[in-house]
Amino acid sequence: MKLSSHITYIGVDDLTLDLFESQYTVPEGMAYNSYLVEDEKIAILDTVDARKGDSWIRNLREALGGRTPDYLVVHHLEPDHSGLLAWALAEYPGLQLILGAKAASMLPQFLDKAPEPERVLTVKEGDSLPLGARSLRFFAAPMVHWPEVMVSYCPEDGILFSADAFGKFGALSKTGYWGEDDDDWACEGRRYYFNICGKYGIPVQTLLKKASSLEGLRIIAPLHGPVLRENLPYYLDLYRCWSSYGVETEGVFVAYASIHGGTARAAQRLREMLRAKGCPKVALSDLSRDDMAEAVEDAFRYGRMVLLAASYDGGLFTPAWTFLHTLQMKAWQKRRVALVENGSWAPSAGKVMREMLGGMKEIELVEPVVTIRTRLTDTDIPALEALADGILA
Repeated sequence: MKLSSHITYIGVDDLTLDLFESQYTVPEGMAYNSYLVEDEKIAILDTVDARKGDSWIRNLREALGGRTPDYLVVHHLEPDHSGLLAWALAEYPGLQLILGAKAASMLPQFLDKAPEPERVLTVKEGDSLPLGARSLRFFAAPMVHWPEVMVSYCPEDGILFSADAFGKFGALSKTGYWGEDDDDWACEGRRYYFNICGKYGIPVQTLLKKASSLEGLRIIAPLHGPVLRENLPYYLDLYRCWSSYGVETEGVFVAYASIHGGTARAAQRLREMLRAKGCPKVALSDLSRDDMAEAVEDAFRYGRMVLLAASYDGGLFTPAWTFLHTLQMKAWQKRRVALVENGSWAPSAGKVMREMLGGMKEIELVEPVVTIRTRLTDTDIPALEALADGILA
């Protein structure tokens, strides 16, 4: 695939991967993106995961057509992008690595043998690498989502190579090489963003300001997911909303962790109440069975959440604890929350949920916490109705 007359996509798909980063389901596989810039000088932009090394080497050699690359730009050292660094250095003895100072200091962690100093060229904010008629300008993007990350911009073609920013789950042979289905992109792009980069809103905001200042930007080429070339304001606006912890969709997210079904039935009844009261959208998630990454995504997507959970071992049922712990790690904030606890003899879930939420920023808790005993009864309905009114207020 050609991004421009002199820039070629040489990435690969992985259709056999079960869990990305050993935790996120990828039913549509995963793409490891890499690019080749061909001018008077030739630059490889990132390698791929060693799992798909043979496929990437074939793509690289086919694109090179017998020529020899001069540079290998390292935007991000995570193993799914640096898996072939050692191979490239051995295969092309004249190849120079181009990377930031932080990445250079971390490089020994990813190579058994350190390259000769003359083969490592460090660049800093605003530096430019001339390739001939084209060039690459470098910008630091620390903590998007590792500290050594940088991005590069080819001003002559208007292409931003954005590292993990604007990435998406899914193999390109499944989802398409160009991000031209906005709704499809947003679904998995959102799950990717909040689970991979969600904690780092401020660094992402900083990167967005740099991207907005680029004259002639027309294509965003990430390290995962399709290349974006149409309706760029749509993607930039989504990232502004996500990175500022804004509300993307009006509605309520109802998440529950039920042991024997009593809490689940209360959650389903609450969903009916919210719909009857005119709530524009009610999303429901079973934390014991549904994809936890999707639950995290919905917690960030909506401005209001109701969490219903059973008590367990004098504390909180494990799926609900894991969910709240994940939200803590991802810096979830600026949300309105209501709680329902269930307990047959000594309800304890509410206390733990309240404590965990207390450690998060700008969380408005709807009072009081509703307590049910084993199963929802007619006497519990007024309290659940009041909670529904409170979360919508």
